[in-house]
Amino acid sequence: MSEKENLIKYFLSGGFGGICTVIVGHPLDTIKVRLQTMPIPGPNGVLLYNGTIDCARKTIAKEGIRGLYKGMGAPLCGVAPIFAISFYGFGLGKQLVQRNNEELTSFQLFYAGAFSGIFTTIIMAPGERIKCLLQTQQGIKSKYSGPIDCMKQLYKEGGIKSIYKGTCATLLRDVPASGMYFMTYECLKKWMSSEEGKLGILQTIMAGGFAGITNWIVGMPPDVLKSRLQSAPDGTFKNGIRDVFIILMKEEGPKALYKGCVPVMLRAFPANAACFLGFEIAMNFLNWVL
Repeated sequence: MSEKENLIKYFLSGGFGGICTVIVGHPLDTIKVRLQTMPIPGPNGVLLYNGTIDCARKTIAKEGIRGLYKGMGAPLCGVAPIFAISFYGFGLGKQLVQRNNEELTSFQLFYAGAFSGIFTTIIMAPGERIKCLLQTQQGIKSKYSGPIDCMKQLYKEGGIKSIYKGTCATLLRDVPASGMYFMTYECLKKWMSSEEGKLGILQTIMAGGFAGITNWIVGMPPDVLKSRLQSAPDGTFKNGIRDVFIILMKEEGPKALYKGCVPVMLRAFPANAACFLGFEIAMNFLNWVL
């Protein structure tokens, strides 16, 4: 099989895996964003949410189950091309670092994964911006009626620059996190494969799930900064992510960099297990077709 055909398979299979990820993981992603962006209470105030379960309970009580799926339209529309490009980038990255068909080392797999993170930012950044704004809307009255309305209003208020707010923060998150993501999956896949090189469903689920965990261990701090930057009113952080970091450290300390960690980790395993399971199923299907 040619290198071109192999990259096309990565592209198509990655897109299918991405759709599986969003369907499984979006409710916990909504909780994560709400925990990350909730206002700091005054001296006599109380926290809006007292944790993951409290956030889920209050969201469902006020907005119903649909409240947990707010903003899913943006990532669902963008996730197929995002994951398709991500897996395509990883496949291309592997070809770039591989020499003479030798087996790739862990570091080479990390570099190939990090390379894929650069590819996705141009689509990921506006999708994340819209998603965060929709997810932080609470109550019946909302400024944005949906992803398209949100994009229109952002463009009207600040043009393309407003839609792409938080691009550097997204890049800061996705490059190292993607490196860990793909490196973990490939290493665990190799370790758990049978002597014939086959990987069962359970092994795929375990490898994909733990890949998601390591991805977020690395990506969580920049994700908190990104969420705050993208959901803040224009002009709040004049120097971008640097101002977000300085203010967060001053007011809340280092622990704030892992706000929303519980729903992220709860989501990471099943969502990414679904992603790689979908990816492997699609790859096997395409191999059979070809």
